[in-house]
Amino acid sequence: MIIVIAASVLYHISQKSIGENVSPIISMIVTYIVALVLSLIALIFFPSKDIVSSVKELNWASYVLGISVFAIEIGFLLVYRSGWSINVTALFSNIITTIILIFIGIYLLKEQISPVNMVGIGLSIIGLILMQK
Repeated sequence: MIIVIAASVLYHISQKSIGENVSPIISMIVTYIVALVLSLIALIFFPSKDIVSSVKELNWASYVLGISVFAIEIGFLLVYRSGWSINVTALFSNIITTIILIFIGIYLLKEQISPVNMVGIGLSIIGLILMQK
């Protein structure tokens, strides 16, 4: 979780700091080249016995994940360029995303939520409303 939090903080600072004159697509190309190089280096630490069979075993989720990551990257870049502040953008998007995922979890994946979770959800919705004021 520390990696996720640290990377998320760096992610938003970096997205907010990309110059307005830089093409969003060029920025994404450089971003993904760096990610590819780091992924190749990571193979040293997380070796795969058979890369070819691992690629063959991939399902739709890996491809849709790639599309999703690209859309998130471009989305945040454009949101920041349109003037959203760094102090509410991530919170706003995460609350909305969480609310959608709650319904997906309950209705499609048959997951359960506790009364305490429901209180947290309610507080998040209240927070979302207050953020709009």
